[in-house]
Amino acid sequence: MLNFTVGPVQSFENVMELGGMQIPYFRTPEFSAVMKENEALLKELAKAPKDARALFLTGSGTAAMEAAILNTLSPKDQALIINGGSFGQRFVQLCQMHGVPYKELKLDMGKALREDMLQAYEGKGITCMIVNVLETSTGVRYDMDMISRSCRKNGWFLIADAVSSFLADAFDMEGLGVNVMITASQKALACPPGVSMIIADRRAVCRIEKNHPSCMYLDLKGALADGERGQTPFTPAVGILLQVHERLKQIVQGGGAEQEIKRTAKLAEDFRRRIIGLPLQITAESLSNAVTPLHPARGCAYQIFRCLKEEYGIWVCPNGGEYRHTIFRVGHIGNLTQQDHEVLLQAFRDLWKRGMIQANAEHTVKREEGDTSMKKSRIYKDKAAISQENTRNFYNQRALKLLGGAEWK
Repeated sequence: MLNFTVGPVQSFENVMELGGMQIPYFRTPEFSAVMKENEALLKELAKAPKDARALFLTGSGTAAMEAAILNTLSPKDQALIINGGSFGQRFVQLCQMHGVPYKELKLDMGKALREDMLQAYEGKGITCMIVNVLETSTGVRYDMDMISRSCRKNGWFLIADAVSSFLADAFDMEGLGVNVMITASQKALACPPGVSMIIADRRAVCRIEKNHPSCMYLDLKGALADGERGQTPFTPAVGILLQVHERLKQIVQGGGAEQEIKRTAKLAEDFRRRIIGLPLQITAESLSNAVTPLHPARGCAYQIFRCLKEEYGIWVCPNGGEYRHTIFRVGHIGNLTQQDHEVLLQAFRDLWKRGMIQANAEHTVKREEGDTSMKKSRIYKDKAAISQENTRNFYNQRALKLLGGAEWK
């Protein structure tokens, strides 16, 4: 399958090769050295303060979200949660569950956050702001410079969920004054899911040391203590952490965060330029390089997702809830190229011809003539229409070669 989701994403060959190796025992000096380097490299790429700590949890990004709330906030706080979609709502649920008082700044789908919205909460007893840098469910990226100014002006503690935006959009943890940054292995790091990371600055570490959450596994005091020697309190996802180590080194050797962000930005720009003329509308006011949210002028978004998956061998991101039938998302992170875009665009054009994507009466742009030959694709090698049978044959061969597994169905 050709993967245009926002996680898990397409991995790089060197990362996938590590996934096929025997898992080593981890209570060793060698694994400790890997973990110490993981911490140093992650902090470097996030531009974290020198005295910040990077902690590694075996769990999804939600585990890190919950750990951040449990360990740095208390009933004495009053959080301001930016809620523009599913993941903003998840922070609302976590604060409710753990007894953290909060106010909710709710945004309409696809809308950007404005400074006057934040100003309305000044002098209202707020002690902390919680924000998803990129609200992945809607594709909206929030203005972190504006958020940083508000937090500094008011002395608010700042928790930033950068799970989907890290290494796709510029992020300077120290420059922004972010106290807690969250990310995960399956996004721009392009590793399997299962590891999440928290970077905590000195102010956050002090809060962690004073808090006593009613949870053994997510109590970060143990992670802080064991991290000093390059270890974790409990058995970690050793194989994924080795893959994370390989990928972090690859990014640094390739020019660091700036080059990785530049590569992703070029992919996003190329895709958005090339969909001009198709009856697909971008729905977010403030876009991230990581993902493009799309609304078909006429047609069911979920049916488009299913058809791309089952007939063309392509994954895009469906939406759930009230936007299930109106919006899908195309990711730009992971091991993708501009040639991969031609495969997806050819599929979109084919769906348009078949009537699954239709133009509104107002949509006057003519269809592009002379579709680019599929020969340019690095996956499909002929001009034949992409078919379910061709896709099955290709990926059955690849799966049998790489995994020795059962046929794709």
